Amino acid sequence: MPGKTDVKNTVRENEAGIIHYTTTSKGIGGETRRRIADFIVRETTPEKTLQNIAFGEWEEKRETQFKAPENPDGLEYLHVEMEKFNHDTNSALRKLTRHLQVSQKRVGYAGMKDKRAITVQRISIWNPDVSRLESFSSRYICLHNPKWSAEKITIGNLVGNDFELVVRNIQMEKKKLENETKKCLAEMENGVINYFGEQRFGGLRMVTHIVGREFVAGNLEKAVMTYLTHPAVGEEEEIAIARKNLSESGDFARAIREYPAKFRYERSIIHHLCRYPKDFVGAFQKLPKHLTYLFTHAYQSYLFNMAINQRLERKLGLGPIEGDVLEGGIPTVALPGFDSEFPAGAQGEIEKEILEKEGITPEDFRVRSFPELGCSGARRKIALVPKKIRLLEISDDELYEGALKLRIGFWLEKGSYATTILREMMKTQP
Repeated sequence: MPGKTDVKNTVRENEAGIIHYTTTSKGIGGETRRRIADFIVRETTPEKTLQNIAFGEWEEKRETQFKAPENPDGLEYLHVEMEKFNHDTNSALRKLTRHLQVSQKRVGYAGMKDKRAITVQRISIWNPDVSRLESFSSRYICLHNPKWSAEKITIGNLVGNDFELVVRNIQMEKKKLENETKKCLAEMENGVINYFGEQRFGGLRMVTHIVGREFVAGNLEKAVMTYLTHPAVGEEEEIAIARKNLSESGDFARAIREYPAKFRYERSIIHHLCRYPKDFVGAFQKLPKHLTYLFTHAYQSYLFNMAINQRLERKLGLGPIEGDVLEGGIPTVALPGFDSEFPAGAQGEIEKEILEKEGITPEDFRVRSFPELGCSGARRKIALVPKKIRLLEISDDELYEGALKLRIGFWLEKGSYATTILREMMKTQP
């Protein structure tokens, strides 16, 4: 298993604890996600890897006919493959359930999929109105391959995901690009640092883990105010000014007038605080439940990244050492929680020291003032090993004159980030 190499970073990556590289190849640079079709994600179920059939390199959506099969056994759940274009999973499900006129609670899925991408995943729908479902139509969402089942699809009920990704605007001679790509892909077959990716921490604002820390520390007011007022470089001027004004004045009545309508989550919290200025738990509960748990989980992810960094900076590498807790032969690092126990050896000492430096104990993850945010803890592999790595194409980039584009494919087990692979190749922030 590879160990520590040069430290290269950006400000945003540092904020998330993403610092080191595993591979030694020269970075190819470039840009990602310039087109929606540049990022394709296909979920792997316990039975197969799904395929995108409606959206792809072709210009228009390919029309398919959806018809549910007969259900002679009276099974409760209809499993459907949902393919989507430039929609996150939640927005796609909102459109579907609105058409069905049912609660989103009736729909199960195994994992969230990227927004700016073409993705395909399984969902389950409990006792759907079949005729209404068959009439569903969307320019950006396609349903196919329905099958009745006795089981609901739940979070984690997948094996992994297969990716096909394009890097554009590469300023490198073609033969050199081919050589560096092949070198990097070969190195990655031995595994790379399994960082939680930047998107885990809130995208542009990089605030999710900061809010999560304040909740775990018991600082409810600071947690909510951080969510409302934390600034972001490059954010639109109107919202940047509104955040600054609220931070300085604490005037919720003014803030409800200044926050733009599209920031509906912030506005729902502020509206509650206009009526109940000290009810910060009640205010945060105005967020959808599927979002609230992300904050403490993001803080766990930040601590995980920091623990990996400490391990590498102490030259312990990614391979097993005495006292490690292994999964599939790969060492693991804590996602801290109230049930966490520290392993013996150097890795256990690292995990203890990080929590001590943060001023946090495992028991704090119960979040007694807001139990819905509590985390029992787990462990996660410190290295991810991509499978089915393939160099698919090197060609002239039709979007950038004189530049090249690279298309690669690979498979990752669930919970891993494709941006981790791109970062190793590009040696820049994807």
